Amino acid sequence: MPASLVRTLRQFRLLEREDKMQALLGWSKKLEPLPERFAGLDRTAFTVPECQTRVDIFPERRDDGTIHFYADVNARQSPTVAAVLAIPFAAVNDQPPSVTLALPPDFVRLLMQDIGLGARESGLSAMIARLTRFAAQSETTASA
Repeated sequence: MPASLVRTLRQFRLLEREDKMQALLGWSKKLEPLPERFAGLDRTAFTVPECQTRVDIFPERRDDGTIHFYADVNARQSPTVAAVLAIPFAAVNDQPPSVTLALPPDFVRLLMQDIGLGARESGLSAMIARLTRFAAQSETTASA
């Protein structure tokens, strides 16, 4: 798991529920805006249908083999979704696919522990699964 993610999860474990919610709100504001070049794309392949909130994740493989993820989500209406994306993006963006593949499968559960948003866990986990799926495809493409 990326070191920055280990630190973030450790910090979240120490927080009370209300403080966790405030921390998530802070993280939601760190989600990078979607670049214009993605605005006109057909979003069908980028939408995460398992998520209750409309969210589109756009992966980009760079010439140097690193990956950068962008998301289109209304952070004001869905700060939790924006935060759950901003946190791993901070750890994996502009890194090789192996860093994304090191995201733990239970990342959402670890992050959201004691918050009481269990009904959202499936959709949020599906977003993280999207990241690792693209990283796996990207790694396979690079070695082919």
